[in-house]
Amino acid sequence: MISIKGLSKVFTFNNKKLTAVDNLTLDIKEGEIFGVIGYSGAGKSTFIRLLNRLEEPTQGDILIDKQEITTLSANQLRLARQDIGMIFQHFNLLWSRTVKDNIAFPLEIAGIPKAKREERVQELIDLVGLTGRENAYPSQLSGGQKQRVGIARALANNPKVLLCDEATSALDPETTNAILDLLVDINKKLGLTIILITHEMHVIRKICHQVAVMEQGKMVEQGNVLEVFSNPIAQVTKKFVAQVMGTADEGEDIKSLQEMYTDGKLIHLHFVGESTNQTLISQIAKKFPIDINILQGKITQTQAGGYGTLFVQMIGEEEEINKAVVFIRDETSAEVEVIENVN
Repeated sequence: MISIKGLSKVFTFNNKKLTAVDNLTLDIKEGEIFGVIGYSGAGKSTFIRLLNRLEEPTQGDILIDKQEITTLSANQLRLARQDIGMIFQHFNLLWSRTVKDNIAFPLEIAGIPKAKREERVQELIDLVGLTGRENAYPSQLSGGQKQRVGIARALANNPKVLLCDEATSALDPETTNAILDLLVDINKKLGLTIILITHEMHVIRKICHQVAVMEQGKMVEQGNVLEVFSNPIAQVTKKFVAQVMGTADEGEDIKSLQEMYTDGKLIHLHFVGESTNQTLISQIAKKFPIDINILQGKITQTQAGGYGTLFVQMIGEEEEINKAVVFIRDETSAEVEVIENVN
């Protein structure tokens, strides 16, 4: 669906050059939700604006549905943008227009007859959950409702791609989750390809299939969300994963557990994908004559499955504890690490 090769954007300020996007190459499949995450200044907003040429690339190629975006004339680009919807952090609504008139605006520009406009607008109002608010003005709407208008407007011309520029960062957590659920619903119902940029790993975890991590204009890591969560490589990725998993102070946690629980062995378990659904603790307790004390842990879900970590204390004969550890390693898909034998 989308193929990007050697994409760069260089800004010049006071005769000094700043590379905001640095030689990016990636492919995005049709119908997937692709997340781009990075801290402020990473270049992610510039990247997404390059895709519909709200920013002109310095170099590189952007192929969307077999059409080379970077070579289009102004008139050709205007038509191509009808296939590329976009929603923004601060909604960008027309404050003098009602909900239905905001949604109808791109249809008016496209020259769609009034009867068809009204039919399409009502479809979109129902789709995004704004039935009954058709005649309200933006000043009368909550933040979540405003973003629903923005989403409906972006979908007006039946685009093939939806670009989301920090679409939830101005919303509270509950509203954010509602908007993310709406995007997932739209993705499934319409088969829409969604590219979403954010600085929040929670957003990536909740709805994305693939993720690319940006730092200083470069893509430093990319892959399936579950794989990136379970095995982050770049330091910046590890920081983002720690935000969601609460593993930033894991070293301190281990030290505290070692001091508090001095019997038996301290075991660190990692669960990925289907292994999160295994009744592992129950199996071990039934199979081996040892006591198991669950100390702390967390499981989080992604679109591709779960990922989690768990600390347990195993108390009993050392031989039986060792057998249990071998069983986990050889007979289950969970990963196991013996932190310390304190006996």
